[in-house]
Amino acid sequence: MAQAQQGRIAARLKELGVELPEAAKPIANYVPAVITGDLLFVSGQVPMRGGKIAYTGKLGAGVQVEIGQQAAQLCFINVLAQAQAMLGSLDRVARVVRLGGFIAAVPEFTQHAQVMNGASDMAVAVFDDAGRHARTTIGVPSLPGDAAVEVEAVFEIA
Repeated sequence: MAQAQQGRIAARLKELGVELPEAAKPIANYVPAVITGDLLFVSGQVPMRGGKIAYTGKLGAGVQVEIGQQAAQLCFINVLAQAQAMLGSLDRVARVVRLGGFIAAVPEFTQHAQVMNGASDMAVAVFDDAGRHARTTIGVPSLPGDAAVEVEAVFEIA
């Protein structure tokens, strides 16, 4: 597990019953996060739990919206793990600027925004008004490891 957290965001995560996992290692030729100026960009995170993708398949083909929301929430938790690994403390996050969501879905599926609310709702639960963000959500035919959802993020940092 990640090192012990300090501060107000750690306290908020504890209230929410969220324990951040260890930040996942990249599976290809990229870095998990980059800081430029006062922005932290976190690479897309899939719904990993215990070293395995916890939610697989496609929305609209056996994966229900509620399950997709849980997957998106877990992706955001993994985004936070990457942010904490890069920053040392999530208290350095001044605001969530943008989330990008990729939803593995059949062509007829149209509830991408509702699925991505799993991540957005978690951002607001953790950071309050500073968690309100711009967002893009798109449907894709497949994701790495057959993940149902992937979430990337941009944070303003202090």
